[in-house]
Amino acid sequence: MTQSDIADRAATAPQTAVISVTDAGIRYRRNRRARRNFKDLFSARARKTRPGEFWALRHVTFDVQPGEAIGVVGRNGQGKSTLLKLVAEVVLPDEGRVGVRGGVAPLIEITGGFVNDLSVRENVYLTAGLHGMKRAEIQARFDEIIEFAEIGDFLDTPYKHLSSGMKVRIAFAVVSRLEEPIILVDEVLAVGDRAFKEKCYNRIEELLAGGRTLFIVSHSEKDLRRFCSRGLYLDKGELVLDAPIADVLDRYNADYGVK
Repeated sequence: MTQSDIADRAATAPQTAVISVTDAGIRYRRNRRARRNFKDLFSARARKTRPGEFWALRHVTFDVQPGEAIGVVGRNGQGKSTLLKLVAEVVLPDEGRVGVRGGVAPLIEITGGFVNDLSVRENVYLTAGLHGMKRAEIQARFDEIIEFAEIGDFLDTPYKHLSSGMKVRIAFAVVSRLEEPIILVDEVLAVGDRAFKEKCYNRIEELLAGGRTLFIVSHSEKDLRRFCSRGLYLDKGELVLDAPIADVLDRYNADYGVK
C-alpha cells in the first residue's frame, strides 16, 4: 500500500471508527549485537530492514467501530500483544498509520505502576491519577473500588505485602473504573481465583452493555466467544483473517490441528 493509498483510505474511512489501523508495521531488532557491513547497509536500505531486524507486525489494516468487541487470535510470538500496545499508543508504528479516537483503559501488565512501599490506599490514588482521574473522582469512587477488590482490611498495608492475587484484584478494580471509551485487555483474565474471574467477566459485560469498545488478546476460546463478535487472526505478524469470531476461531483451530 503506497502513501497515496494510505492517505486516500484515511480520507474515506468511516468517521465513526474509534480505532483505525492502516498498513501498520512495527520493526524490532532480533540481536542487539548483529554485525553490519557496508553491503548489508546498502541492501537494507532497499528493503527497509536492517540486518538483525524483523517485522513484529506488517501490513495490518482494520477499523473498529464504537461498541464493538474484538478478539485477537494467534500463536505466541505472532504480534498480538504488539498490536495491543500499538493501539494503546505505547509504541508507534514504523510504517503506516494508527488512529485512536478517545482514551483507553489499558488492562495490560495490570500491576505495573504500583509502588511497593506505598500503602494500598496511596497506590489507588497514585495509579488512578496516573490514568487521568482527578482527585475528586477518585474520592467519589474509592469505596466502590475497594469493595470490588474485597481488600478493605488492607488499606494501610504496604502494597509489597499483598499476595499476587490481591495485587491483581486492586489493579483491575482501579483500571475498570476508568471512564475511557476503549478497553484494552491482554490475558489479564487468565489470573485470579474462579470467583474473582467471574466478577471481572461480569464487570466487562457491564462496560460492554454501556457502549464501551473492547479489544482483547486471549488464548481462551471460551472468553473470546463470550465477549467478542468479531476476531482478528494474526500469523507471522500479518492479519490473515478479519471475520466473525466463530469463523476466526474455526480457521485458527483448523490451521493448528485443534479440535
